[in-house]
Amino acid sequence: MPSGDEVSGPPEETPDPAPGREPGTQDAAGTARDAAGEPEDGTGEPGGDGASADTPAPRSRLRTRIAVGVSLLLILSLVVTLTVPAGRDSLRSLWCGLTGGVCPAEDLPPITEDEETDWRTRMGPEEAALWGNYVALGDSYSSGDGAGDYAPETAAAGGCWRSANAYAHLIDDEFDFAGSLAFYACSSHRGKEMVDELGTPDSQIERVTEHTSLVTLGIGGNDLGFIPVLRTCIVRMPLLESSVCTEQEEDVDKRMRHFEETLATVIAEIRDRAPDARVLVLGYPRLFPEEPPGMYYTLTTKNQLWLNGVAERFNERIRDVAYRADGDVYGSRQTGSVEYVNTFSALTGHEVSAEDAWLNGIVLGRFGEGLKVDRATFHPTAQGQMSIAERVRLQILEGPERVLYVSRETLERVDESLLHTELGGPLDPAHPPSDAPSESPREEDPVNEADG
Repeated sequence: MPSGDEVSGPPEETPDPAPGREPGTQDAAGTARDAAGEPEDGTGEPGGDGASADTPAPRSRLRTRIAVGVSLLLILSLVVTLTVPAGRDSLRSLWCGLTGGVCPAEDLPPITEDEETDWRTRMGPEEAALWGNYVALGDSYSSGDGAGDYAPETAAAGGCWRSANAYAHLIDDEFDFAGSLAFYACSSHRGKEMVDELGTPDSQIERVTEHTSLVTLGIGGNDLGFIPVLRTCIVRMPLLESSVCTEQEEDVDKRMRHFEETLATVIAEIRDRAPDARVLVLGYPRLFPEEPPGMYYTLTTKNQLWLNGVAERFNERIRDVAYRADGDVYGSRQTGSVEYVNTFSALTGHEVSAEDAWLNGIVLGRFGEGLKVDRATFHPTAQGQMSIAERVRLQILEGPERVLYVSRETLERVDESLLHTELGGPLDPAHPPSDAPSESPREEDPVNEADG
């Protein structure tokens, strides 16, 4: 399913002032001439009547001009300092302190003596993600449904449809994790299921363990009912039922609000099990171009823009939940993180209506099943998964706009044998852990036949 918001970058550098005369420049020049002894009394002669004790205006103007000149020099120094990297950070810190403002991407102060003996240790973004196992959770957008090359035991009606082309495998190939990939994302899965299945062998969350260093989580599309929403928009009489798509707005917004609580619970449960992990929460990509060129099947341009808007608003809610969770983590001096990964524009130029689409278009069910939208509809292809993986890769490398911490005790204890044992099975991520029952297909749910 789809959408999002960009990870904010470092503050923009202040540009050099435009060439030309600044206000007051002429006054400053005049002041220099005065100091050289040029007439200033209006008489044409030095020490004329205009310089009498009864007329202090020239001296007052002189002081004003000196003040203006000094101000201009200070402003120029500020501009130069802001554009010179060596002094920008210290000046920015001074400015933030003087104004009481909150400056984005502020650096933390140097490590104090207390921090030297802290139970936590600072780590760079990449090393904070790689010291343990990587657990990939989510729905069909994370399992790779629609991208082909599925694990045979997952490729059946009601199965998880886990693809070798899914972004989780690409991330595992890209980085050198101390442990291995535990790939549990499952097509049709909901956040509500993640919560309801806690304590059972079917639970995705229960696969997260103490020595997990990275979790990717892409969930919510099925809680929102996005595929049924799409199906309602598509399977209708064109023109005669043109409003049935956007008439779903109220129900969609209600499900969005409800999912915020579900997502917060899922994140909390993951962090309970892996307090040192970086938890990357993914949004969903935009399905249609920003400016649709025309109708797509029965979807009008208005329908396409509305569906894009639904995905974007949903991403904003996902992002806000992740930010709030991370604020709690950092504010209470905990380890690990919760980070939002914006994938909304990951497929730009390759949406469903593009010639080189990275999304599967409308896929109808098999002949004889009636008018039914297949589960692979509007799901990323292998190329689409590569683009999503690139967003995840960058987030791993760049990290959040703050320092990351991991427990010293955790790092001292972890080793390959322990990581292997925690996964409960061989390091080969294609095999399920030994303590898990063999995966059996889910019962086909006719209401959610195209959920992903």
